[in-house]
Amino acid sequence: MNASARSEIFARLREITGEAPAERIQRERQALGSAPVPAPPAAELCQAFLTNVLKNKGTVDCVANRTEAVTAIGHHIYSHFRSHRLVAGNDPRLAAMPWRDAGVLPRFGSLEVGEPVALTFAQLGVVETGAIVTWTGKSNPAANNLLPEHHIVLVDTADLVSSMEHAWGRINLELEKTGRPRGINFIAGPSSTADIEGQLVYGAHGPRKWHVILMGDVPADALALARAAVPA
Repeated sequence: MNASARSEIFARLREITGEAPAERIQRERQALGSAPVPAPPAAELCQAFLTNVLKNKGTVDCVANRTEAVTAIGHHIYSHFRSHRLVAGNDPRLAAMPWRDAGVLPRFGSLEVGEPVALTFAQLGVVETGAIVTWTGKSNPAANNLLPEHHIVLVDTADLVSSMEHAWGRINLELEKTGRPRGINFIAGPSSTADIEGQLVYGAHGPRKWHVILMGDVPADALALARAAVPA
């Protein structure tokens, strides 16, 4: 369809409806309103977020600061791989962490064949869904989120938001300041798929394990309460 024919069709529609189709769609969409936000599993944000991560079949840990974070990362990867090596994106927040204090040996860049563990610093944590949000691009390769056997994610408590609506509000504010990244990923658990009989398999087309470390001012009982709410 050429441009003149398209314009003619839209002109006829405007005569019938009295308004541009896009304006009518926008008006009707606004009239629908928003769906109610699901009730969180706990009133306290950190506890609710940790609970939903566990419901998504992730594992969790809590630390107070960057020094405790590198120690937790070191313990975690050594317990699974008997190694202190991992791959991290060129995120300045990751580069500034005191890796030597815990003997962790990160390689900064994009995941390569044979490297099982990658670390990402999340932009946001979404309490409503237990998801984390990451930018992808040169500093944060998408491969580090999608291809490792074991994906570790750091989330700062200051970056927790209650709902998807609040997440997109924060994202849009950041995009106004920094421009669009190559991609925006919402990740809520390890990779999983099910066959025709409903047998759930993890790691079929992405990370088999997903470990979230919440860093910052976390209430002392938040982790224990979250684990109690989601029996293993």
